[in-house]
Amino acid sequence: MTPGARWQAVVELLDDVASGGTADAAASSYFRQRRYIGSKDRAFIADQLFRQLRRRARLDWWITKVLERGETAPPPAARHRVVAELVLDQRWGAEQFTRAFDGQDHRPAPLSRAERLLLEVLRDQSLDHDEQPNWVRGEYPLWIEPQLNEIFAGDFEEIKALNRPAPLDLRVNTLLGTREHALKLLKEAGIEAVATPYSPIGIRVKGRPALASQEFFRAGLVEIQDEVSQLVALLAEAAPGQAVIDYCAGAGGKTLALAAQMANKGRLVASDISEKRLERAVKRLRRAGVHNVEQRALTPDNAGWFKRQSGRFDRVLVDAPCSGTGTWRRNPDMKWKIGATDVAELGQKQADILQTASKLVRPGGRLIYATCSILPSENEEVIAAFLEHNPGFSVRSVQDIWPAIAATPCPVDGQYLRLSPLRHETDGFFAAILELKPL
Repeated sequence: MTPGARWQAVVELLDDVASGGTADAAASSYFRQRRYIGSKDRAFIADQLFRQLRRRARLDWWITKVLERGETAPPPAARHRVVAELVLDQRWGAEQFTRAFDGQDHRPAPLSRAERLLLEVLRDQSLDHDEQPNWVRGEYPLWIEPQLNEIFAGDFEEIKALNRPAPLDLRVNTLLGTREHALKLLKEAGIEAVATPYSPIGIRVKGRPALASQEFFRAGLVEIQDEVSQLVALLAEAAPGQAVIDYCAGAGGKTLALAAQMANKGRLVASDISEKRLERAVKRLRRAGVHNVEQRALTPDNAGWFKRQSGRFDRVLVDAPCSGTGTWRRNPDMKWKIGATDVAELGQKQADILQTASKLVRPGGRLIYATCSILPSENEEVIAAFLEHNPGFSVRSVQDIWPAIAATPCPVDGQYLRLSPLRHETDGFFAAILELKPL
């Protein structure tokens, strides 16, 4: 692809994301429909897509500032952001734009009047500017600023870390092998990797290697899974022979981890509101050698079944739907798609899910609640409200359980697992372990 064609692809993907699609889904669909695009071009386009999304607030600040000088000030659009990026970061001049933006052979159309103004004004500037407010420099929505300052005690470095690119983590499937063996195979394949700092079954890979082409990946020895997701599954302390339910199973990542802990022995149920997500997990389960999983969709048809399961599970894992504020490193587009109203609605939804799932816990069993949110309204406040109305449950400190699941010191001081990108080099994450009083 020519440079211009590459940038046209970035523009099209940014437009797709702006219309409501997620960045990952947009890129996957785009490349699936254009299999003729080579691997290097795909990597460039995907990298630039996410780079643009991580710089959106600063690019928009400049675009708004410049276009206000003109007769009209159109809202920032994908092409504006690409032009501003090329001028501010890559120092493109008029000659380069003339060659690459000519409307021929899949290249972008020539610069508009507004875009020519951006080129003229921004060519001597840099992306960062002293006049930019904190929410612009930190790349987050203005509405969430008071909460971020409270959560991180005004530490701006903690806030900025939410925008850093995230590493690629793998979980070793202990049904099929050990971490040491997986690291050896990765090294033999020329892939740089190290053990994760907290999860005893995790591996952190350098870069974005083509794992799908590796036989050990296709055979199910390793799965792509963030370290924090591995940790919350480990905190369940699921054991062979127990009855365990992954209540919000999604694509099945934690279900796979739980099955490995249980050594394929015992009863493991994966449930989710989406039957399609559960169906997609079947292939992963089969590849991983997992055969003790029963799937149950959270649909009206299964309401009677769930009612009959009251008090029958030793472990109930609730990885609740949330704002995803802790995953901004991986999903930078999502920060611009939620608002304060969305978070308030999610808090009520999380409380309802936790209350419903709690009925499945056996006396003496555990209810594990987790989110990939950093907001107390989705975490500590949900747990506090639940405990107030459910006196039979009490908090089991993460510090009490940690020595049994990892050889490293517990990364937190409090009773909950609350992790952050800056301090722990993980996604922002929260987990609480609740125990039901024995009979």
